[in-house]
Amino acid sequence: MSNKKKWLTAGIAMLSVMTLAACSNSKSSNSGTTKHISLPASYTGSGKATTAGNNSTLKVAEVNDAPFAGISSPTLSTNAEDQDVFAPGGSQWGAIDGLFNVTKNYKIINGGLANLKLDRKAKTATITLRKDAKWSNGSKVTAKDVEYPYEIIGNKNTTSQQYSSDFAAIKGMAAYHAGKAKTISGFTYPDGQKGRTVVIHFTKMSPSMQYLGNSFIWQSVEPYEYYGKTPISKLASSPKVRKNPIFTGPYKLDKVVQGESTSWSPNKYYYGKKPQIKNITIQVVSSNNIVAAFKSKKYDFAAGGPNVVMPSSQYPKVKVLKDYTETGIPAMGYSYFGFNVGHMNTKTGLNVMDKNSKMGNKNLRRAMMYAVNVDAVAKKFGNGLSWRANTLIPPTFKNVYDSKTPGFKYNMKKAKSLLNKAGYKKQGKWRTDPNGKKLVIHLGAMTSSAATEATYQYYLQQWHKAGLNVKMTTGKPMEMNSFYSTIQKPKQNKIDVFLGAWSTSSEPTPTQIYGVDAPYNMGHFASKKNTQLLNSLNSNKAWNAKYRAQQFKKWQRYMNSQAAYGPEQFNLAWTPVNHRVKGYDVNAQNNEFWSNLSLTAANPK
Repeated sequence: MSNKKKWLTAGIAMLSVMTLAACSNSKSSNSGTTKHISLPASYTGSGKATTAGNNSTLKVAEVNDAPFAGISSPTLSTNAEDQDVFAPGGSQWGAIDGLFNVTKNYKIINGGLANLKLDRKAKTATITLRKDAKWSNGSKVTAKDVEYPYEIIGNKNTTSQQYSSDFAAIKGMAAYHAGKAKTISGFTYPDGQKGRTVVIHFTKMSPSMQYLGNSFIWQSVEPYEYYGKTPISKLASSPKVRKNPIFTGPYKLDKVVQGESTSWSPNKYYYGKKPQIKNITIQVVSSNNIVAAFKSKKYDFAAGGPNVVMPSSQYPKVKVLKDYTETGIPAMGYSYFGFNVGHMNTKTGLNVMDKNSKMGNKNLRRAMMYAVNVDAVAKKFGNGLSWRANTLIPPTFKNVYDSKTPGFKYNMKKAKSLLNKAGYKKQGKWRTDPNGKKLVIHLGAMTSSAATEATYQYYLQQWHKAGLNVKMTTGKPMEMNSFYSTIQKPKQNKIDVFLGAWSTSSEPTPTQIYGVDAPYNMGHFASKKNTQLLNSLNSNKAWNAKYRAQQFKKWQRYMNSQAAYGPEQFNLAWTPVNHRVKGYDVNAQNNEFWSNLSLTAANPK
């Protein structure tokens, strides 16, 4: 289940810790650049669910090497970890307060918290809430709750990172975003703001609107009345978001231990299938401790659903555990190299490339990509679960993924030749910049598993072989929250190249990550051609699927030619599932992930 650039949020872009994460099942599959194994997406333990089992606690591990930030709102959250620990508040995996049910291809269908009706001629989207839609505190979900996320995203003083130019297709959104209007004129309420229906008026319609995770229609609600008069700029730090949030899904939050764990019990006001398990806890466990935790049967499975982050380097140790079965699915995401080539103009909200930036020369960037052998890294640590990525669109999106693009296959000779031609000449051990000045490049990367940190050292070694003096910012890997707070600044010069990972949306348009006005475009790459290609993915012509696929492929090839962002690895999202669990299923069409789970025993077997 997934929504926009993060795990299943709602129409969102999200960040996740860069890992050599992965997936599999002794069958082997050949999408992408090398063969890898594939795993079943579901698991059901033998025997019947028992009262003792369902009355016990389902124990879920959040594999992460830092505390989670603790922002429960899908509109304000910026990383996958928060989505994971608050996931039981939504029916699908991580679609917290999600509005819609979907098919196996994430096409929106009726039957969820709300139904969606698109009218291409009138250029409207009508969202109708079900009659029994309630928050976990018993209050009614209203039309205003459907509209409020757009106010949060578009507000001039918001801390949300979700805005992109696609939202400007809503009438009045651009004026509201610029602070010229107090409301968004494109929203109308046929039965009032406390009613059940919202009509969104657009200046253009997009084919992506049919799918969950598109960047035009936000796919979750926010409790307008519950938030009260809290200013949008202060929402993310408010107790109603951090300590006592309310939800529309099958579970209500009982307790948050800040940065460490969340605990849940059934939400009696939930409209859908009644949850069977009485308690759930989700707890942070480091990537270096996760195998020992599964060995001692502390957890039933790892959090993240279709984007679970389990270190693939640990797969052989997990595979031998007798009381667990491995499940997995091609991840909606990838890890990448990002290059800092500019800044965000805080007045216009647009990313601008700096002509004289250290990483401004595309041949320097391309050389750095060719100098590292990602195939060898995947082979060493991936265990068939991760493989070199060749583009910035994951292969799980079969219709638009470009399997023919070679990407950056290791070629040190080519790397050195690109540097020579671009004027990066060697003076002693290191190369200077084209003006003959000393060149030191700073790499930013997050603390992670031993295997991932060994990979950072390998990349440094390869760049050194090419004659580039690359060092780690701060001299060592950075804690996740300080890493992101550095690269999310509108302008920074501490990190020149960084390693990150995206959990993408279930609709692959990348405007919210790489658009000219996307806050997530943290390397600040912006060009007319990029904007043109991104716009073409959802133009009127793009209702023709063949044209749309062609434009997606053109965009992938263009991004590789510029190398402002370089694809690193694709992976399978995998987790062991304990044999007491029944009904674990991360397929998209499982619109009742949490309610379909049950347990055959009081403790993990």
